[in-house]
Amino acid sequence: MSDERGGSPSATARADALLTQLNASGPVHLGRAPGRVNLIGEHTDYNLGFVLPVAIDREIWMAFEPWDRPAVELTSVELNETRTFTFDGLAPKARSDTTWIDYVAGTAWAMIQAGLPVRGFRGVLDSTVPVGSGLSSSAALELASSLALGDPMTARPPAPRMAAIAQHGENAYVGVNCGIMDQFASAAGVAGHALLIDCRTNTATSTPMPPGLSLVVCDTRSPRRLGDEYNTRRAECELGVKLIAEREPGVKSLRDVDEAMLARNRDRLPEVVGRRCEHIVAEDARVMATVAALRDGDLKALGRLFAASHASMRDLFEISSPELDAMVEIAVTVPGVVASRMTGGGFGGCTVSLVTHGTEPALREAVMREYKARTGLTPEVYAVTAVDGAGEIPLP
Repeated sequence: MSDERGGSPSATARADALLTQLNASGPVHLGRAPGRVNLIGEHTDYNLGFVLPVAIDREIWMAFEPWDRPAVELTSVELNETRTFTFDGLAPKARSDTTWIDYVAGTAWAMIQAGLPVRGFRGVLDSTVPVGSGLSSSAALELASSLALGDPMTARPPAPRMAAIAQHGENAYVGVNCGIMDQFASAAGVAGHALLIDCRTNTATSTPMPPGLSLVVCDTRSPRRLGDEYNTRRAECELGVKLIAEREPGVKSLRDVDEAMLARNRDRLPEVVGRRCEHIVAEDARVMATVAALRDGDLKALGRLFAASHASMRDLFEISSPELDAMVEIAVTVPGVVASRMTGGGFGGCTVSLVTHGTEPALREAVMREYKARTGLTPEVYAVTAVDGAGEIPLP
């Protein structure tokens, strides 16, 4: 049952609670930004390839009131803490103790760098995006913050541009060398669709999700051990590009490399770099094949593509984990599960499964029973739906 704000009763209750806690003295606003789950195309975004994420109904909600001070005061309901920063002297610096407010400050800094006017605000936020799960809580926070930081007298940049600005903040201010996928999905999601994003041109095409299929996320609840591994993988890919380009001058990124080119240059690459490049080259092709399989309703092809992607991330890119592997192995034994793979940056986090409608309870039951027996961990399993990207919610 929806209401005048376009949300579910639980969303309405959350919005009302935020507005009550804000206790504003002037005009108030309410914004939301979704997390995302990536169907396929892992670590291809910073290699300027293709990705296929879905913006999901695990979201960050933020109630805020603008004020005249060049500063932000933001309270997290989930963490029960308030943090602040000022625009004066805002600049990247080495951070060994990054906190959630740095993603907000980084977005403000990046907007200023892009020539956008920013305004201070006081706000309260709540989130249903599990932190550290690989569902892009950071990107959702950045895009929700950008709504509050934006000057209403200045046109908001189009979603792809706003995503690039938020990405720059995370790269240069926070120090996480991520690609564009997470911010793009949160900014430009389309209800009922996945987004085929071309990360070289920063453009996207919406791809309808087939009728009869549901998306189920299984959170391993294993601590993500991402650390410096993400940046290491990116550096390994960049080294591969550099070495291949010495013989193939047209190569600017792994997007420019196909299987034949990689094969004839494999002798130039250190063994581990060769395996990283092999994953990226094949994964780009799998993204396009998955789009075709979704369009054609080819469920067998989807199963094969997800399985090949997971095996590649496990064996070539080495970003899976025993917990992720166990989750996928359990899921694919459940009748009605069409496809399953790990999703996100890796080293813990979540899997994503495509299942036929009605299969969700059986998958949850199998995971809750077998995964805990195998790992000792208690997982979370929830169906998600594809939703629209970030935006303000009109208040009555």
